[in-house]
Amino acid sequence: MPSFGIMTPPMQVGYHDILRVWTEADAVPEIEHAWLFDHLMPIGGDPGGPAHEGWTLLSALAARTRRLRLGVLVTSNRFRPPAVLARIAATVDSVAEGRLDFGIGAGSRPGHPLARREYEAHGLPYHGFTRSVSALDEACTVIRRLWAEDEPFDFEGEHIRLAGAFCNPKPVQRPGPPVVIGGRSSALLRVAARHADVWNVPGGDIEDVAARSALLDRHCAEIGRDPATLTRSIHLPVSYERPESTRKAVGEAVDAGFTHVVLGLPAPFPEGVARWVADELVSRAPAPSALS
Repeated sequence: MPSFGIMTPPMQVGYHDILRVWTEADAVPEIEHAWLFDHLMPIGGDPGGPAHEGWTLLSALAARTRRLRLGVLVTSNRFRPPAVLARIAATVDSVAEGRLDFGIGAGSRPGHPLARREYEAHGLPYHGFTRSVSALDEACTVIRRLWAEDEPFDFEGEHIRLAGAFCNPKPVQRPGPPVVIGGRSSALLRVAARHADVWNVPGGDIEDVAARSALLDRHCAEIGRDPATLTRSIHLPVSYERPESTRKAVGEAVDAGFTHVVLGLPAPFPEGVARWVADELVSRAPAPSALS
């Protein structure tokens, strides 16, 4: 059976709205993981509305939960220097007592105008996608080394240069939290094949995401990695009004080999939504191959 989690976009809502959902989900065993996203400004609804910084909020939620695995789906490698991000993640894993799943990706979609505005608004450079994928590859190498190595090291890459790099304290999970890489381009899938424990993709056209999963298999084979060692994860939007459509999407995804399912909850979040997810979506999800 797949593992099921929830994603609560931290925009157009208050901290206590998200805390309510996460603390309820923490007591619902059918929900195994919970996620935020990483945007500095809203990408939907009122463009001037609230948007909470993902890692700060994640640390607060880690301190208020006890069972859920948790993470950011996925962190933009464009927003924070990778060595700083490695220390942030190690701190959150400490707060969570070893429950962090480390999500990371190349950064915002270049064609999304509400995402692009984040960069100018925060003084961040926006480089082309080819450069951002190459930078992600280096970032994953550096972050894993910072988590694992016990002595300071130097690093000279195309995008990252470090002198005397060291991370202390280390994450609770050794040699580090599972790495979840999100995205769908062929170049990014090559990075996932090299570095990811879990690959995540937004749902939609199931034939397309299944084709992307097959391409990931080929990239794994090219480097001698067993594709079965890389968990396939999918993010599916939830419809409160039409749960049957969400159940159908879950069934299709599971039949396509996705065993890690993240259910995106639109705000406002109804009272008791975590229990509703367990009863209406998880418990009633079609069994594998039921839709074949």
